[in-house]
Amino acid sequence: MARLFEQIDNTLAAWIRQQQMFFVATAPLSGNGSVNCSPKGLDTLRILGPREVAWLDLGGSGIETVAHLKENGRIVLMFCAFEGAPRILRLHGQGSVIERGHPDFNTLLATFPPQPVCRNLIRIKVTRISDSCGWGVPLYDYTGQRDEIARAVAGKTPEQLRAKAEKQNRRSIDGLEGLDLEALK
Repeated sequence: MARLFEQIDNTLAAWIRQQQMFFVATAPLSGNGSVNCSPKGLDTLRILGPREVAWLDLGGSGIETVAHLKENGRIVLMFCAFEGAPRILRLHGQGSVIERGHPDFNTLLATFPPQPVCRNLIRIKVTRISDSCGWGVPLYDYTGQRDEIARAVAGKTPEQLRAKAEKQNRRSIDGLEGLDLEALK
């Protein structure tokens, strides 16, 4: 049976911080558009308040989450207990993309540990907090974070990283507006 919570209190915040991975899901308004679900990790989530979180978007091969948020703002984060007692927690809300040049970008970025790259930040005003049993989630042993992102950007110039973003992050797979490439300058 799912429980609803009024806010991210200290107990929920502690549990969220223990999770090494979470999932992000978004969708376009079009019924023909592609739903997106992505795993996230690497200490990239921050709880900003009882109904506000943010995560550091390190980049990737696509720009679906950013495009969907720019179009409609709908987002859900899902956390699963892969160790200990079973649990699933979902944070539904309205997300916004905080790109370089945004007045809040540097202040928000400073709340995260240094990362080899940062495409943008995502801030979410949480509108619904719920958990469920998680009985079907398998147990896994956490052995560490991957270093592929750091290795992939090592030695790359800002111009090379911008060229990659221009090629892969200008538009979503459904043609929605993606990354503001001017903000990367």
